[in-house]
Amino acid sequence: MGFSTELIALAQYMAGEFDNQQQALADPTWYVHLRFWQRPLPEAIFSDSITLLAEQANILTLDQAYRSRVVRLQQDMASGRLSAQYYLPRNLALVRGAGQYPERLQQLTSDQLELLPGCQLTVAYEPLGAQDYSFKATLPENTRCCFNYENQTYQVDLGFEANSQAFLSFDRGINPATGEAIWGALLGPYRFIKQRSFVSEIPNL
Repeated sequence: MGFSTELIALAQYMAGEFDNQQQALADPTWYVHLRFWQRPLPEAIFSDSITLLAEQANILTLDQAYRSRVVRLQQDMASGRLSAQYYLPRNLALVRGAGQYPERLQQLTSDQLELLPGCQLTVAYEPLGAQDYSFKATLPENTRCCFNYENQTYQVDLGFEANSQAFLSFDRGINPATGEAIWGALLGPYRFIKQRSFVSEIPNL
């Protein structure tokens, strides 16, 4: 199916390999040096949207990727609103490392993904020029993004900004009992600069 210019731009900005080296060198106390991947999934996963697998790794242990999750970029045809819905792979071992080895995504199907109901971001955008945008994704007010994994409940305060050069992650882990932020972007977003584009891997663009 055809996608709007805005949805395509968002997917193109997000699809790639990123690094926050400059930030980590400037403030190593608060920002770990990370490599961050957002790899397009095959069209067969969801034909009405553009879907990416996101994961990251410490620069010292690139073979130990973590926080593997799937983000589905959609646009409501009636309102034109953009959204980013998160999913959790039911078998993380199946896809872990796919940021570097995308062939691991070829066997992934939609029924292997667990929908995270409270984990849908509203994506606003601002035109900056001809086919150039700034995107900002936030959780709706009073929404809790929670999920269970290995008999433990996790809560994440999700959010990001994206443009043609960088991806800013506002993700923070929250203690479900106290509401306290305990990991992630505690003093501001992780600022990832795109090192390599995966646009050519997005189906049907």
